[in-house]
Amino acid sequence: MRPEILNPFFCSMANLKGIGLRYLSLVSNLCGGSTIFDVLTHLPYNLVDRTYTCPINQIQAGRVWTGIVTTSQHLEPKTKKQPYRVICDDETGDITLNFFKYYKDSLKKQLPLGAKKVISGKTEWFNGQIQMNHPDYVTDVQNFEKIKGLEPIYPLTAGVTNKMMLSLSSQALALVPNMDEWLDENFIKQHNLPNFKQALINAHRPLTAADLSPQSPARKRLAYDELLSNQLALATARSRHKKRAGRSVQGDFHLRRKLQNNLSFELTDAQKRVLSEIYADQASPFQGLRLVQGDVGCGKTIVAMLAMLNAVECGCQAAIMAPTEILAKQHFQTMSTWADICGVKIALLTGKIQGKKRQEILQNLHSGDINILIGTHALFTEDVCFHDLAFIVVDEQHRFGVKQRLELAAKASKPDVVVMTATPIPRTLVLTRFGDMTYSKIDEMPKGRKPVDTRVMSLKKIPEVVAALKKQIQSGKQAYWVCPLVEESEKTDLAAAIARFEDLQKAFGDKVDLIHGKMKESQKDAAMARFKEGKTSLLVATTVVEVGVNVEAATLMIVEQAERFGLAQLHQLRGRIKRGLEAGICLLLYGFPLNSVAKERLNVMKSSQDGFLIAEKDLELRGGGEILGTKQSGFEQFKLADLTFHKDLLYTAHKDAEMILSIDENLKTKRGLALRNLLYLFRQDDALRTYVSG
Repeated sequence: MRPEILNPFFCSMANLKGIGLRYLSLVSNLCGGSTIFDVLTHLPYNLVDRTYTCPINQIQAGRVWTGIVTTSQHLEPKTKKQPYRVICDDETGDITLNFFKYYKDSLKKQLPLGAKKVISGKTEWFNGQIQMNHPDYVTDVQNFEKIKGLEPIYPLTAGVTNKMMLSLSSQALALVPNMDEWLDENFIKQHNLPNFKQALINAHRPLTAADLSPQSPARKRLAYDELLSNQLALATARSRHKKRAGRSVQGDFHLRRKLQNNLSFELTDAQKRVLSEIYADQASPFQGLRLVQGDVGCGKTIVAMLAMLNAVECGCQAAIMAPTEILAKQHFQTMSTWADICGVKIALLTGKIQGKKRQEILQNLHSGDINILIGTHALFTEDVCFHDLAFIVVDEQHRFGVKQRLELAAKASKPDVVVMTATPIPRTLVLTRFGDMTYSKIDEMPKGRKPVDTRVMSLKKIPEVVAALKKQIQSGKQAYWVCPLVEESEKTDLAAAIARFEDLQKAFGDKVDLIHGKMKESQKDAAMARFKEGKTSLLVATTVVEVGVNVEAATLMIVEQAERFGLAQLHQLRGRIKRGLEAGICLLLYGFPLNSVAKERLNVMKSSQDGFLIAEKDLELRGGGEILGTKQSGFEQFKLADLTFHKDLLYTAHKDAEMILSIDENLKTKRGLALRNLLYLFRQDDALRTYVSG
C-alpha cells in the first residue's frame, strides 16, 4: 500500500484549477503523466526578467519592459496585412501595442479606452516609435508587483501556455507535504542540498539563471533523488534475484575439456575470468542473471558454448537466443563444429523453419535428445517445450525487452541467464539499464589480433578508394562497403545504396554483391553465403546487423557518409574486420558540411580502438537511447537527472543503494521507511514488482 503522505502527489492534475478536461490530455502529454507529481517534475528551463521598469520615454528598445499605462486609442487595420494597434501612454510618452492575430471585441474589452493596465513584453523601435508586439501580459494594476519579477519559462506544447504552467506548478507546490528525510545527513551537508520540498520550490521558482543549472543545489538534489530511487530499486531486484531459489549446475568438465583440447586457440585471461564467474553462478543454489559485455571479436561465443556445456554435462539443456536469423545461423554454424567435437546434439529454430522439420525439432527438444537449441524470437512461441532447460544465453540484450527475457526464462526450471552484448555500453547505462544484473567484462582481445588501421577521408576521394580497392581484391582480400540507412529517408538511402552498388559493378563486375533490408531472407542468405565462400569479394550493405557474419578474409571496411552513424555502430562495423589475424583497414568517408559533433565522432574513431572509451564518448555526444538503438522496456527515461552532468551522482547513488541494503535490507529503519516513500514517489514500486515477479 502506498503511504498516505504521498496521496497529494498522485492526485489527478484534473483537480487543479484552470486545466479542465479540455487541457488535461495536452498537459499530461507534456508532463509525461497525469498526476500532480508529473507537474512537479516538469521543470522550467529559462527565466524572463520582468523587473525592468521605467517611464516610457526612457525605455531601451530590445529589453522586456513592465509598466503601468493608460489606453488612449484603438487603431483598426486598413488591410489584412496590418496589425491591430492600441496606443497607450504614461505621463512621459506613448507606446504602440501591435496585435497580428486578434479578436477586435476581445481587445476592446481587455484594453478599454481610458483604463489603466499593467503590460509586459519585449520592446522595439519602429518608425521612430517604441512598440511592443503581442504583450506577454495585459492585466489589472493590482497585479503590477506580481508581474514585475523573474518569470520561469517552461517547456511547452501547442495549446499549453506558460501562464497555465505557472498557475499549475504554483497549485502543485502548495500541495507538497513535509516529509522525513531519506538522504544521508552528511551527504546533504557536503553538497549543501535543500530538503525535497524546498528543492522543488527552488527549482520551479529560480531567482537567478544559475538556479536553472543542473549543478544548482535544488536541481542536484532532485536529480540525486531520482537516481537513488532507480539504483535502490535495481539493487533490491538484484539482491532478491541472487536469493531466488535456483539449481546448482556443476558438470565434471568432460565435455569442456574435450572441446578445449581441440580448439585451435587458447582462451584469454579475460575469457577465463568471465567463465569462472559464470560457473560460480551456475554452481550456486540461487538463480544467476549476468550481463557479459565485450567488443566484437573478443571471444564471447566460445564463452557461451563452454557455459552451455557445463549444463549439458549435468544432463540438462541450454539455449541461446539471437536477435536476427543471420546471427542465429552464424552461432549455429560456429557451434555445430564445436558440438561435433564433443558429441553434443545442437539444433537451430527460427520462424522460417516450419512443417515436418519444425515438428521433429520440437519433439527432440521435448524428449531431451537436443542438448543445445539456438534460435531467434521463435523460442518464445508456446509450442516450444524443453525437457529440462537449465541455462539460457541471450545475445544482444538491448534488442529484447525485459518482458521477452522473462518469457524465455519461464520455459525453464529456475534457469541461470547470461546476457551477452558486443555493443559498447557506457558504465552509466550498465548501472541504469542493466542494473538488475551482475556484470562481467571481456576486456582483452585474443592473441595475434592486430588493431584496425582507421582512416578518415572525404567522399570526394571515392575514385582513389575504388582504385586502391581493386589492388587489394586482386591480391585475394575481401571488403565490406556500408551505405547509411535511416528511417526518415529510407527510400532515398536505398536508392543511393543501389546506385553505389551499380557504380561498383562497373569496376568489379560479378565480384560485387548487395544486401539490404528490403530483400527476401533467402536472397540475403544467398548473397552472404557467396561472400563467405569467396565467390564475391565486395559486399555492399545498408545495415549494420546484416554484415554480422564472420568472414576472416574480409579485412577492409568502407563506411560511406560515416558522419551519419553513431560511434557504437562505427565501432561494431570496424569489429567485423577484426576476425582474422591480419590487420584490417577501415575507411570512414564523410560528406560536407561536417558539424563539430560529427567531426569529434570521427576523430574518436581514428584515435581509439577501445570500445568502452568509445561508448562513454558516444553517450556524451548522442545520448543513451541512440546508442542502444531502442528504448529498453521496463525502464523510465530520467526526467530530473541528466547523465551528462550527473554521472558522479549516479555512481554515488549506486554505492549508497548497496550500502543501504547491506544494513537495512527490508527498509525498516527510520531512513528505510523514508526511502520507501522515495521508491513510491518515483514509481519504482512498479519496476520492483516487474523484476521480482520475473
